[in-house]
Amino acid sequence: MSKVQKSGIIRRAVASDLAAVNRLLEQVLQLHHSGRPDLFQASGKKYSDAELLAIFEDDSRPVFVYEERGRVLGYVFCCISESSGAQLKPVKSMYIDDLCVDSDARGRHIGKALFEHAREFAESEGCHNITLHVWECNPSARAFYDSLGLTPQYTSLEMLL
Repeated sequence: MSKVQKSGIIRRAVASDLAAVNRLLEQVLQLHHSGRPDLFQASGKKYSDAELLAIFEDDSRPVFVYEERGRVLGYVFCCISESSGAQLKPVKSMYIDDLCVDSDARGRHIGKALFEHAREFAESEGCHNITLHVWECNPSARAFYDSLGLTPQYTSLEMLL
């Protein structure tokens, strides 16, 4: 399933996207490291290449990329899961593990297009909601998600020791 946007397309990630996705993952790591160097390494990889390739093939963990003129400018990592418990109703959710737009392409509504694509996918899969985590050291990401209408589900607090 691919979707044509104004000047690009959104489609499932494939093996040939590996280098581009790794480049964007590095941008996210650098942003998080500069905001929380106590938690995030200055370099490293969130996923090995083998793990990324397996994720690209996993229908419960789709990765969508925004491609324009043959160049991947953004991605959204999704994870479909079902949860229930003694006190919780069974709920099918889509968790957005990561959403990134290349630093050179920000401000062009690519992130919004990726999010909307993920939302439509979640609806087609019968999900009840979309969840994600946003680091407080990244106020631009928080403002972005607020502008899309996301609201806090719960708050996670910490005390540094």
